[in-house]
Amino acid sequence: MGSRGICDKVAIVGMGCTTFGEHWNRSADDLLIDAVTQAVDSAHLTVGDIDAYWLGTMGSAGNSGLVLSRPMKLDYKPVTRVENMCASGSESLRNACYAVASGAFDVAMAIGVEKLKDTGFSGLVPTPVAGACDDGRGEATAPATFSLLAPAYAEKYGVDEDTLKDVLSRIAWKNHYNGARNPRAQYRKEVPIEKIKAAPLVAGMLGIFDCSGVSDGSAAAIVVRAEDAHRYTDKPIYIKGLSLVAGPAEGLVKSEYDFTTFPEVAASAADAYAQAGVTDPRGQIAMAEVHDCFTPTELVLIEDLGFSERGQAWKDVQAGVFDLDGELPVNPDGGLKAFGHPIGASGLRMMYEAWLQLRGEAPSERTITGLAEGRKLALTHNLGGGPGDCVSFVSVVGSEPSTG
Repeated sequence: MGSRGICDKVAIVGMGCTTFGEHWNRSADDLLIDAVTQAVDSAHLTVGDIDAYWLGTMGSAGNSGLVLSRPMKLDYKPVTRVENMCASGSESLRNACYAVASGAFDVAMAIGVEKLKDTGFSGLVPTPVAGACDDGRGEATAPATFSLLAPAYAEKYGVDEDTLKDVLSRIAWKNHYNGARNPRAQYRKEVPIEKIKAAPLVAGMLGIFDCSGVSDGSAAAIVVRAEDAHRYTDKPIYIKGLSLVAGPAEGLVKSEYDFTTFPEVAASAADAYAQAGVTDPRGQIAMAEVHDCFTPTELVLIEDLGFSERGQAWKDVQAGVFDLDGELPVNPDGGLKAFGHPIGASGLRMMYEAWLQLRGEAPSERTITGLAEGRKLALTHNLGGGPGDCVSFVSVVGSEPSTG
């Protein structure tokens, strides 16, 4: 049985997002207070008006609801700390939305935070495989694991290495171009494509500019029942579909897995589209925020999400389909690549861009053509784990409730 979903039953009425970056002079408490304050102010609420909280963090900020209740001085409110690897922020939103849809609470907040720079964590830290199974997998860095996508894609679809390098570099160039127009992004400079291509290699074909950075940051969303939304804002964002799936983690031990897809992403996208009534993702969705932890990840995700036919995403990237002024802008805020990736906050950061764009509040230099042409939907995608061994979250949100 598929999920029934909560289409148009819940709306986002307030959001907040800090700048992402290396916040050496700000604590996790400072970041949480900033994001929460922005969110409640945008909905004309106080912290006392929030009935319950869901906090997403991988753990660099702490391991219980006290991470939030202590700095916010909450008076005996339920605070649930959730974690689902890099999809932790999205998991907090999913839980808050379903709690409101169930009738358990009237007003809930989802918040994500991470303070990675103080931990010394970097993208090159090995990630041990969970469990003690003897399946031939050792420890591998995240860049090494995701770098396997590039040669697999090139071989399967007959793309020569130089061409694929151009494609991956163009993805990085696009996201830096977008990030340069975002005052909250960690990296706010355009980078010439030739500089991207010539950057020192990190793993396989991946150079420095193919990898997202390490960041501190926080983001928050306030959700209510859809019928109550206009009590808080005249421009609510309606939840159309929310899907999170965990795969069987068999990709690395099954010979048929070829590293050119994330089956979990395809499954969660199909579920979210069914909930939202989306039958033509490329034609119906105005913009998408996807989990571009590495440039080949974005390339593969574009096909898993149905934005390009299998084996055709590389051509669409070169044609500018996913550029800021293209047919379907992908990562108009700069993505993980340029906005940054404080793990627990990333999923909500993606939703923050959808919030700005659908409400017509994004900076004019990041205006989405599809919205002006009448498309009303945005998508966010967030994953945790790696190829063949991950969880995937997809949301579809819209600026108007469905009619009929």
